[in-house]
Formats: sequence, C-alpha cells, structure tokens
Amino acid sequence: MTSIMPSHAASRTTPAMFRSPGRCIALIAAIMLASATASAADSWPRFRGTGGTGVVADDPRLPESWNTTDAVAWTADVPGWGWASPIVVDGKVYLSTVVADDDAWAPSKGLYLGEGVRDPAAGVHHWLVLCYELETGRELWRHEAHAGEPTVPRHPKSTYAAETPTTDGERLYVLFGDLGLFAYSLDGEPLWTYDIPPKKTFFDYGAAASPVVHDGQVVFVYDNLEESWIAGIDAATGKERWRTPRAEQRSWATPLIWENDLRTEIVVPGLTRNRSYSLDGDLLWEFDGKMSNLVIPSPFAAHGMVYIASGYVGDRQRPTFAVKPGGEGDLAPGGLDEETPYIAWHQPQASPYNPSQIVVGPYLYTLYDRGFLTCHNALTGEEVYGKQRLPEGASFTASPWSYNGRLFCLSEDGDTFVVRTGPEFELLATNPLDELCMACPAVADGRLLIRTASKLVCLTAAKTPATP
Repeated sequence: MTSIMPSHAASRTTPAMFRSPGRCIALIAAIMLASATASAADSWPRFRGTGGTGVVADDPRLPESWNTTDAVAWTADVPGWGWASPIVVDGKVYLSTVVADDDAWAPSKGLYLGEGVRDPAAGVHHWLVLCYELETGRELWRHEAHAGEPTVPRHPKSTYAAETPTTDGERLYVLFGDLGLFAYSLDGEPLWTYDIPPKKTFFDYGAAASPVVHDGQVVFVYDNLEESWIAGIDAATGKERWRTPRAEQRSWATPLIWENDLRTEIVVPGLTRNRSYSLDGDLLWEFDGKMSNLVIPSPFAAHGMVYIASGYVGDRQRPTFAVKPGGEGDLAPGGLDEETPYIAWHQPQASPYNPSQIVVGPYLYTLYDRGFLTCHNALTGEEVYGKQRLPEGASFTASPWSYNGRLFCLSEDGDTFVVRTGPEFELLATNPLDELCMACPAVADGRLLIRTASKLVCLTAAKTPATP
C-alpha cells in the first residue's frame, strides 16, 4: 500500500502530552468518551448534519447492513436531477431537484480532469423543492421555485440542484446556485427570494457550495471568475445584511459556522487564502495554505479545532490543516515552513478531491475519490495508517459518515463500504443500492436517507417498515 508521510509540521508541533504513551491513551479515551456527536438525533438541518461533521449519535435503530430490499423502510421517486442532500426537521424531509421538459443530459461518474460542459442545458427546466414525510415517504408538497432555460453550464458530474438546503427549524432555505436563494415555511409557503445574477465560473463548472443558517441570517459563498463574494441574508426578510468581496475564483466548499470557546466565526477555504469572517462579514484571519487547484471539501470542527482541506487529484500539493481558535490577521506570515501559534498541524499531501474528511474520536479519516482510505491522528496529524484500498474500481464523490463504531463510504455506483472505526483498517461489509449516487446522506430519528439518481431511500434497522 502507498503511505502518506507525516509532515515535519506535525511532528514539530506535537504536544508533550502526546509523546507519553500512557498519558496519550488516557487522553484519547477521555476524548472519545467526551466527543459529542455533531448531529441531533431527530434532525439533520444542513449539509453533513449539524456542524457539518457527518458524525451521528450511536443508535441501535440505524442500519449497518442493507441492500435494495433489506432494511428498506420506504422509497420515494424523485423527479429530475439533483445532488443536493436531503435534510430533516420536525418529521419532514426536504430535497431540491431540477426537471427538464425534454430529455436532459445526465451526469455521470468518474474524474474529468478539466473537462467542462461549455453550453447551458437546452429547453425549459423546472427548479423544484420537495417535501416528504419522514415516517412513510409520502410526498407532502412540492413547489416550483423557478422555470425557464438555464443560463449557465455545469460540471459534467453536477446538476442544477447541487446545493443542499438548510433550516433553522423555523423556515427552509433553498439555494440554487447561479439563480437565487429561496425561503419557505416548513409547510411549503413561499416567503421570499434573493436573486443571484449568474457569473462565469471556472471551466463553466457552476456553483455548488451549500448555505448555512445561524442567529437569524443565511450565509453562503459565490466564488466565480467575475465577482466573488460571501454574504449574510436576513433569515426573516431576505434582505442583505452584508456582503464581503472575496479575492477567489474557484472554490466550492460549504462555509462553517464555527462556535468555538472564544467566539463564533465563519470559516471558508479558498485557493489563494483560507479565511475566517465575523458574523458581520469582517475578516478575522487568513493564511495562504498552498491549496490545490480546486477547493471542494468543506471545513468542520472537532477537538476545539477547525479542519480545512483541498486535494485536487492533479496537484502535488493536497494539504490538510488543523487550526486553533483565537487567530487574528495572517496566521502564517512567514509561510507554512515556520511554526505558527494557531496552525496546530498540517499535512501537505493528505486531502481528498471531492469528499470532505471526517473525525471520529481521535481519528481523522480521508476518503479519496479513487477508492482509498487513510487515517491520521486528529490531534497531531501523525499517520495512523496509510492508503488502504477499498474494492478496486470504486470511485467516490459523497462524503463519509459514521455511527455505531462504523465508517460508511458511499460509492458512485451506490455501494456503501462499511469500515470499522479505530486504528486498524477493517472492511466489514458492502451494501449495494445498484444506482448512481453522489449526494451525501442524511441521518435522523433512527433512519438513514440516501438519495440515488432517481429515488430517496429510507433505511432502518427497526422492524417497522412503512409504505408511502
């Protein structure tokens, strides 16, 4: 197997407590015991759940083994195309999709290495918001946010419904990149629309970063080749509270609202600079991370640090960073080779291309698009195990998730590979759904929800299957 060597920065900044085996084991045990899951048991309010971690509270109702019939509580047909993940609140599942009047060009799996779709899709399209009952899969309502001919192209793997909706429990916020942000009541009543004039994007890939909502405002990023920005939109009225220009052109990472011990901030990766903003859009800190050419994985927090990554497969530089709270200004004015007080560690070649990473207990797992998995110490950056091959031929876009001591990796073919969490790699099972899958799942109230190319599949270990 190919190994990723630890960076000098990781070993240089390793705290003394981790150089003592006894203290290390005790501390790790305490961390694992105290490591609260980032997702509430009955809701999944944004991309990758609360905090964007993908980690779920252990629950015996959640399935560890399934196929197209076993553990399936219900399936619901989803029209059109979309890779927006489902979200869940108050017993309802929300999803976005785009339906074309004519036969639409279908996205397909694999790596494209610079290829784009240079022309917008032809014909009238319908941008839809769907709501299903969590218990049964019954469709409760649908609303057409927009109808018309697309004005921008898209990535060959993507769709015009790439962004995952979000909710604060009061309203639903649905972002269709290059088009607008749409707010609804949870019962489907349209409330307001914030228009987004479309801009030219890198290789005509389009937008894809999902919105997040916090303290009465919806925050989202629109990086493009003409006029990039991050904005905060009033959640009740749809009015713009602030908009901050960004000197970026090609990043698609969903921002993180980082509630740390010192303050609450908005963390956004970028090709030229990784940045943090205040809740008013003021720059707090930044640094040049020598990021890879395309910045896609979304940041998340664990162990009091925020993890930032980018790993385009065609680049030699594919860094992962663990950043401590409290920074101001340039966090690495002398470059990454010099020790800095706020970058706890970094690995120059340890990041994925499309999937976001995940921290489970003391372990940071990295799922690579081409079917490898690595594990690092989340506190120090030191390698636990190098690249382990998942079954040959599997490729990945969706990010991994975890519960019940298992790590779940959903391939583009619809196969979920189940790996035991811990310091040793062990593949436990393969769960097939036999259909193209690129959306991240949702987990709520003892149910796992996976969006395939044509369906929303609800899986559970509970013996109470329901039919829509």
